Amino acid sequence: MRDLMGMMKKAKEMQTKMQDLQAEMANLTAEGKAGGGLVAITLGGDGKVRAVNIDSSLMKEEEKEILEDLLLAAYNEAKEKIETVIAEKTQTITAGLPVLPGFKLPF
Repeated sequence: MRDLMGMMKKAKEMQTKMQDLQAEMANLTAEGKAGGGLVAITLGGDGKVRAVNIDSSLMKEEEKEILEDLLLAAYNEAKEKIETVIAEKTQTITAGLPVLPGFKLPF
């Protein structure tokens, strides 16, 4: 019975920490750059693009396809950074509690 009570206590603590993490994630941002910094995208913890910065040297019609590729690369880099930070923070919160394989936190 003690094990169950201890596990319930840990689950409650984890729930509180997850709520704190979700609030923190709302303010989390990461910047992805491509093309040596010619294109930069700032991504929020919610996965939404917050800002796009394009160097004016790329504003040529014949380089449109290159610009599109650089935007994708910068976005993907920023998204990967956000996912890494979230995974690290989630792992510290769930340490000691069994989590089902494939179960993604936060909810």
